[in-house]
Amino acid sequence: MSWLYIALLAAAVAVVIAAEWPHLEERLGPHVSGEARRRRQRAKRKQSLRVVPTTDQDDFAASVERDLANLPTIEETDRR
Repeated sequence: MSWLYIALLAAAVAVVIAAEWPHLEERLGPHVSGEARRRRQRAKRKQSLRVVPTTDQDDFAASVERDLANLPTIEETDRR
């Protein structure tokens, strides 16, 4: 019977660790799961990004309307 209690205790400890893992990771730092490398790589990629100034809103609306007008359509008689 004692092995059953040990197994249940081990399972309970595993459940608690799994439930608290996000909090443990925050306290121990990002190096625990390789998150530090991913953050450095993301920061490096973000350095090359730049903000593109917006063009006139009327130009955008006109381009959307033009694109919508150029889409192919299906006639009611073509559906059958």
